[in-house]
Parts: sequence; structure tokens; C-alpha cells
Amino acid sequence: MFKRTDRKAVKERKHLSIRNTIYGTAERPRLSVYRSNTNIFCQLIDDINGVTLASASTIDKKLKADIAKGSNIEAAKSVGKAIAERAGEKGIKTVVFDRSGYKFTGRVAALADAAREAGLSF
Repeated sequence: MFKRTDRKAVKERKHLSIRNTIYGTAERPRLSVYRSNTNIFCQLIDDINGVTLASASTIDKKLKADIAKGSNIEAAKSVGKAIAERAGEKGIKTVVFDRSGYKFTGRVAALADAAREAGLSF
């Protein structure tokens, strides 16, 4: 008999492994990405003080008008550009990228590339 792997448990283990090695500060916050089947979300987090400095997602009122579907690469690019602009307003230029256990392809990579093009460095 074959043993089925619990994908959720594997993702949680990857996420905890990543979180043990990276953390965000006020000067260099953590850019955390969460993707669901229908939307993509990202936050700039200061782990020392436990606060979210900025956030962007496909359900933001400003971005939702420009996005036809929240679960594609074009939507991820617009979210990446938006988080970079909001970080620039706060004076943040460098971040630590937290992919949250997701593979660095598709929407996650598109968000990261758009954020880099818009001025963030990581």
C-alpha cells in the first residue's frame, strides 16, 4: 500500500523552516506572500515589533478595478508593483522575501519580479 503525503503538512513544515531563518526589521521588513486559488496577498512585516508596515492584494479597492481576475500572473505583477510603491512611500528600499513555502515560479515569481522592477531590492 502507498502512503499518501499530506500536502498541507509539507507546506507548513517548509514555511516554518523558512521562518526560522528569516525575520524582518523596521529598516528591512519581511515581504510575506500568500496565494490562494482566487487571490494573492503580500505584506511588509516588522517581526521585531510585530506590526504590518504595508500591504497589497488583489482585493484592494484601488487594484481591483484594474484586475480582471485575481488568480493570474498579471494580477500578481500589479500587486508586486503596488507593494513596492507603498514601501517607497514609507522609505523602505530593501526587504527580505518570504515565499511562505511556495515554489518560486508563476505568481510568486511574477510578484517578486514586479516588486524588483518597481524599486525594491532583495
